[in-house]
Amino acid sequence: MKGFARVHPLAAIGVLALVLAATACGGDEIAGGTSPGTTAEPPATTETPPETATEPAETGETETETEAPVETISISVYLLRGEKVGVAHRTVDKQETVGTAALEELLRGPTPEEAAAGLGTSIPEGTTLNGLTIEDGIATVDLSGEYDDGGGSLAMFTRLAQVVHTLTQFPTVQGVLFQLDGEPVETFSSEGIMLDGPQTREDYEDQAPPTLVETPAVGDALPSPLRLSGTSNVFEATSNYELLDATGAVIAEGFVTASCGTGCRGTFDVEVPFEWSGEPRGTLLVFELSAQDGSRVNVVEIPLAFAPAPCC
Repeated sequence: MKGFARVHPLAAIGVLALVLAATACGGDEIAGGTSPGTTAEPPATTETPPETATEPAETGETETETEAPVETISISVYLLRGEKVGVAHRTVDKQETVGTAALEELLRGPTPEEAAAGLGTSIPEGTTLNGLTIEDGIATVDLSGEYDDGGGSLAMFTRLAQVVHTLTQFPTVQGVLFQLDGEPVETFSSEGIMLDGPQTREDYEDQAPPTLVETPAVGDALPSPLRLSGTSNVFEATSNYELLDATGAVIAEGFVTASCGTGCRGTFDVEVPFEWSGEPRGTLLVFELSAQDGSRVNVVEIPLAFAPAPCC
């Protein structure tokens, strides 16, 4: 046929192959979203490195733990001055079982300083506290069997008075019941002392001195004014006092009048201002003046330390 060139069958097949290849490339562009001649980047990834411990900067200072200061309180223990009860003060950790702490201090007996000032005890060495309970104003104290060992009636009465006075210093205690190794005591010791019911200070009036100074006590360090307090059963309820410095000079003197006297025990509580110089120690004398000749009788002598007045 004129005007048309004949195409060899093999050539036609080659042309068809080229067309199909071009079509396939166009399909890849749509599916893959890439332009010809470009290379697809791998997706970006964010790596978090493992956390490493960082050392604190050195400052040259050592960190130390600070403990809260332990709170303390002052309690009284009732020892003996001669044949009568006398007071010593002890400092103990503040605690709910303050009655137990007071009894344990009492059972330790006088310190060397207290003994040098004339204080002693009639409680036998080796006596231990088994337990103490307080309920409805009554303290029940359980002591070891050594408590009633040895001694005559005077020693037995004074050791009972020591415990009763020590416990009844607390307002929650009005009377004391005794036990020995867990057994209630109704008759105490071979002296046959009857303990019928809770014991009170009034039961041991004969074991108390005419003037019982409860503050200050042996070795207390006191600023001015000195607080002088206690109980007394003296003529016209009047006791006299002198405060001496280290040289023996009188730096304060006067008298106190109790709330009751001449046959009944009353209380007194006064402040005594004073000035001192030289060595910070002195002596408090408390006494009665004899109605017969004016001499000093029933003298209580308490060595003290003086402290500067608190600032501000």
